[in-house]
Formats: sequence, structure tokens, C-alpha cells
Amino acid sequence: MPIEDALPEAFAARLLAWYDRHGRHDLPWQHPRDPYRIWVAEIMLQQTRVETVIPYFERFLARFPDVQALAAASEDEVLGLWSGLGYYARARNLHRAARRIQEVHGGEMPRALEPLMALPGIGRSTAGAILAQAFDARHPILDGNVKRVLARHRAIDGWPGEAQVARRLWSLAEALTPRQRVADYTQAIMDLGATLCTRSRPGCTACPVQEDCRARASGDPLRWPQPRPRRVLPVRKTCFVLLRRGEEVLLERRPSPGLWGGLWCFPQQPDPAAARAWLAAHLGLVGGRMLPPFRHSFTHFRLEITPLLCEVPENRRSRTMEGRDRVWYNVRSSPAMRGVPAPVRRLLDSLETLPGESMVPEDRR
Repeated sequence: MPIEDALPEAFAARLLAWYDRHGRHDLPWQHPRDPYRIWVAEIMLQQTRVETVIPYFERFLARFPDVQALAAASEDEVLGLWSGLGYYARARNLHRAARRIQEVHGGEMPRALEPLMALPGIGRSTAGAILAQAFDARHPILDGNVKRVLARHRAIDGWPGEAQVARRLWSLAEALTPRQRVADYTQAIMDLGATLCTRSRPGCTACPVQEDCRARASGDPLRWPQPRPRRVLPVRKTCFVLLRRGEEVLLERRPSPGLWGGLWCFPQQPDPAAARAWLAAHLGLVGGRMLPPFRHSFTHFRLEITPLLCEVPENRRSRTMEGRDRVWYNVRSSPAMRGVPAPVRRLLDSLETLPGESMVPEDRR
């Protein structure tokens, strides 16, 4: 016989009682729970674990303690403090939203759902989380952890990314959100998904809402939520041109918007042949050494990167290698480059151990 669902008030009461004893109460954005701190944390936490976010959050808030400081910063500064956290569109949207808050809202975070969702990078769940945690306003949330908790508790079939499934989950999230202690409830249900109702090893015996959880009653809680339909990610290719001049390497700022927009990268060409043609055209050099290719994964595709290491003689310069969006970066003595994506950082860290490759002037006869 199927189990009966408890009243929404009972679900929230059990969850809050568990949170009071076992929840996370010492997260840096909880002290204080002001809207700016909650907003920055919620953006950082999108697709990223709490443990990873905490040090980034603390560094970010030390540099940008309020929305005014963030709005006044350059994009390069913002991306620099975000470097390594990934999904850099989040940082660009955060920066754009800060400037919008300054210009349109007088430097104050909106306290209503619609104007909050009108800001770059803020969807319904993020807006709900900000309003619930900063103002104790009754708004449901539906991040990845909450989707998993609700899909299991009511055994909701289908991938949560499907529109029909998402509508059911939103309806359930709305019904279960209490009218009192909304901030604590919001943190509690996220904590439940992060610490007990985990993806691969749910701790059902310690769960405060196990009594009427349909997934647990089925004996197969891992059946929910159902995964995204499998698809083969396309592979794109690029060639990084690692121009090394003594202890310096050339980095250039990527155009924004676009892949790694606003970040500092090695010059890129579609393939090694195009890279060598570019070298000949701009520096009059031929040669270079191919390094082993490697892949970097994005949400919708994988990027296969082939590095071409090229030693540039000290006496061979080109005006096209200088400028506002190109810098010669000293891998030993320069401070950490702001806004460097993970695969570029990986190569920068390995450059000191890589032997050189002689280059020769192009024969122009």
C-alpha cells in the first residue's frame, strides 16, 4: 500500500528540527545574512560545492565588501578573483548586475522577485534564495540539491531539467515552504541534499523526512532523480601558441562575450598548421614543438587543446605582439595573472620544466 504524504507543515517542522541540531550554521555568508553576501554566495554556489566556494567567497568579499565596491571594479579585477572557480559567465553577470543595482536601484538589492530576476545571472531559484535568506520572505528555491530531495521524497519520475518535471517540482517546493523561519528552512533543505540525500550514497536512516519518503519506501532511492538523457558531447579543437621569451610568455585577453571572454589566455589558432602560419606572418619564425594534446570539458562540449611551444629570440619582436590586450608575463616573478582559465594555469605551472625548442627565421627567398 502506498505511503501517505504528511502535511506540508509537518515536513517543514521535521526538517527544521533536524537543521537546528545538524545543519550548517557557520557558513561565512550567514554572518551576517545580508542580501549582498547571500547574492554573491548563491552565484558562486551554482554548480560548485560549498567547500570549494568558501575560500573564493572570503577573498572576494575582502576585496569587494559591498555592491558599490563591486560595481566600481574593473572586469579584470573581478575575473581575477574568480580565476579557478570556473563558469566565468557567472562573474561577468555578477559584475554587470552590481552596476545595474547602482544605476537603477540606488545601490540597494531589490526586495521583490521580478526586479531581482531582471538582473543578469539571477534566475527564479537564485532570486528566491536571496529573498528567503536575506529577508525571510516566503519564496521557494529549486537548486540541484533541492531537486534531488523533492524528487526522491515524492518519487517524481523524469529528468528534472524537463519542463513538465520542473513544473511539478516547483509546485511541490512552493507547497512545502513554510511561512515562518523561511531563511532557516531554505538552508535546511539545501543542507539535507548536500549532506544526507546525496547523489550516490543517501543516508536515509538519518534523514528527518524518511518516514514518508517514497524513494526510501521503494527500496531503491537511487532511482530518483532520473538522469539527463545521455548524449555525446561534441569535441572542438584549438591550438594554444605558447610564445616563450626567456622567462616570459605572451598572454592575450580574450574578447568578451565568448569562450573565456575577458580572461587572459595564450594566443589561439584553429590548428597547428594555422598556428605556424600565424607565427611566420607575425614573427617571421618557423619551427616550434608540439606538446601532448589534452581535453578540457565544458557543459555542452569538450575542447581538445594542442599546445605549440615556441621560443622567441630576444632580438625578434613585433609590434603586433604588444598592446593593451597582450602582455609578456614572467612565470617566475610576475604576480598571479588575473582571470586565467584552468587549462592556461595548468600550462603556466608546467612551463618552467619544459625544455625549449629552437626557432629559426623564416626563409623569405
